[in-house]
Amino acid sequence: MRRYLDIDLATQEVQEKRLAGMDLVNAGRYFIAKTLLDSGAAQVDPLSGDNPLIFSAGPFAGTNFSNANRTSIGCKSPLTGGIKESNAGGTFGVALGQLHIAGLTLQGAAPDWVIIHIAKDGTISFDSAAPYMGLGNFEAAKKLHEKYGKKVSLALCGPVGEYQGLLAGIAISDTDRRPSRLAARGGVGAVMGTKKVKAVVAELNKMPELHERKKVMAAIKEYGKKIRADELVDVYKKTGTATMADFTNYIGGLPVENFRSGQQDGSGGPFKMGGDYIRELNLSRGGTTAHACMPGCLIECSNVYADENGVEIVSPVEYETIGLMGTNCGLSDPDELARVNAVANDLGIDTIEAGAMIAVLMDAGVGQFGDVGFMLEVLEEIRRGTERGRIYAQGTARVGEHFGASRIPVIKKQAISAYDPRVIEVTGITMMMTAQGADHTAGNVPRMQAEGKSTDELVDASMEAQVVMAAADSLGFCIFGRGVTNTHLHLIADAINHAVGTDLDAGFFERIGRETLRLESEFNRQAGFTVEDDELPAFFYEEPLPPSNKAARFHSREIRDSVARWWAQYS
Repeated sequence: MRRYLDIDLATQEVQEKRLAGMDLVNAGRYFIAKTLLDSGAAQVDPLSGDNPLIFSAGPFAGTNFSNANRTSIGCKSPLTGGIKESNAGGTFGVALGQLHIAGLTLQGAAPDWVIIHIAKDGTISFDSAAPYMGLGNFEAAKKLHEKYGKKVSLALCGPVGEYQGLLAGIAISDTDRRPSRLAARGGVGAVMGTKKVKAVVAELNKMPELHERKKVMAAIKEYGKKIRADELVDVYKKTGTATMADFTNYIGGLPVENFRSGQQDGSGGPFKMGGDYIRELNLSRGGTTAHACMPGCLIECSNVYADENGVEIVSPVEYETIGLMGTNCGLSDPDELARVNAVANDLGIDTIEAGAMIAVLMDAGVGQFGDVGFMLEVLEEIRRGTERGRIYAQGTARVGEHFGASRIPVIKKQAISAYDPRVIEVTGITMMMTAQGADHTAGNVPRMQAEGKSTDELVDASMEAQVVMAAADSLGFCIFGRGVTNTHLHLIADAINHAVGTDLDAGFFERIGRETLRLESEFNRQAGFTVEDDELPAFFYEEPLPPSNKAARFHSREIRDSVARWWAQYS
């Protein structure tokens, strides 16, 4: 049994519901989609108090089940105008579970900026946020820990979210209390800013009560054994998500200089923006190359990147940041990338959206590719909230339109992730079709060879990936454990049954994934999206990508027809 909190910010009244069984399983991304659709949120102004902001944790929240403590945060996206679920690792989902809380919804808007404090004894207080306003995330987190102690987790609205910049995410504390695990995409931080909630502070406690504790602990042990034996997990532990940069650069699908090239040649030297180079450099400096963002996670794909003196610059350096704020902006030095990454983390902004936006500025002649000084100037304008900074903070699509750019890499007004759809075609299809905007995590299939395969075959691969990733997002799982999660569904079903007293079979996983996709598609339909919103920008079709010289092949109407055929098998 867990509580669900419905918080009216205008009156500071809290309504509680008691949830058990399947209500604890139907969580995360599924719960967000169903709740938003049922509430009529598709029709609301996303930057009004009418837009609910939902935090949801999965059935294993608060336990030490490896990679099963992610927090889903959702609302109608002010960036895309469609549905948005953005999830993050860190300790906030752990804290919710240990407080026997399944999630919370922020309704309306507070009259003045507040901190919501959820204590171990279950009490909820609304404290003034005045001492923390305008601060960068790291200074704000330091002051919050001084007031509320070390044994708390934060969900933090940064300075850009305060003025409703659409780059803003919501920062979650990692295992070392850094506010650096971001629910980053779609402008969820701007919605938190609209509600005038500077932070939700949740106290850490102890593992929650479970239906059959001994059996859950045995399942956790068995799952952990399989995670340790997984070869891909071993790669993530050694080189982190940055390992993907070595692969995408090799095949020519890495975004370079606003998606003008798919490969960075290293200027005669080694490719420095990949996982192999970054790992060896970081190890030589005393940095950390295996770091868990969530308590109990055995994948440890995070890192702590150090400078030449062994002093931490940033944690973590992730692939998407390398691709969008790094090579896409013309950077080839990981130290420069780490510096802009650290500033972005302090601002609490989406590094995918920020990197794509800055590259568009560079492509439009406002700055020069490779100019890290220009990048830092742009970020400083965003921090200060100047007139120009507030334009930058509106994201890639709006900035590109403002400056008359001809090459704007977005779908549904959200920046395309670091997988060029001309080369990495199945992930490109996912980014076109998902209701979430151009989000690779909705169904990433980066290694599939597309040559010689039909449209239906590629769409089938995308939809299968979308289903299992939607299911993982609904249960609080990190998708990096999918090599174990997706192939041992009886283990997952039994573990959930032991945790919350359900009677699930292995088929539940795909069922919840498919239903999540259906609900999200219906939300976007009600919000006014059409087939034209799924199309790639024209330059992907018109400009072959060096060095492969491939152009985009698939248009949205053809893909939609194929998706409809895929859905027909479940009608």
